[in-house]
Amino acid sequence: MMDTHPAETVTPSTEKAPAHYVDNKKFYQALIEYKHQCVEAKSQGLPAPRVSEYIGECFLKIATHLSYKANFINYTFKDDMISDGIENCLTAVEKFDPERSTNPFAYYTQIIFFAFVRRIQKEKKQQATKYKMLEHVDIDQIVSQSEDNQEIVTHLLELARKQLDTVDPDRINIKPKKKKQKPSDEIVDFNE
Repeated sequence: MMDTHPAETVTPSTEKAPAHYVDNKKFYQALIEYKHQCVEAKSQGLPAPRVSEYIGECFLKIATHLSYKANFINYTFKDDMISDGIENCLTAVEKFDPERSTNPFAYYTQIIFFAFVRRIQKEKKQQATKYKMLEHVDIDQIVSQSEDNQEIVTHLLELARKQLDTVDPDRINIKPKKKKQKPSDEIVDFNE
């Protein structure tokens, strides 16, 4: 027979599931309260009240955690992306309709996602503009005008030329995507 001590008995695990970084139910209730405050302020002719600190923290947490996603992790302007996401959430905070959805987490995650995408497109356009300007600048003329520190200027000139040589302007240019035709949109002639 096996000897078991009361301390050694295994009890079923009563551990809780890990908590999410934003409690969707609490976030939903905070938004409902804010919505009531906005309606009350509007009826009295007052400006909309400030968003509660909890709602702002939720926006910050959602934006920060979304920035860790593989699509957004390696950008140098990640702080700008997070700021844009929070700003867009604050402008859309009154647009959340509790009667249509009980999932504000998903609603604001989508808003932040598209704010990130817009920031990436904007940064790519700015980068393409910088490279186009560098292509058209006559670096030799600028260098010939500055006689001082010729060694530093020569080194900078070499670095600039290497940078321009590694850039593929076609890859950087942002062109509007063509609308793909759906298979149902195609005209098929069965008589052929």
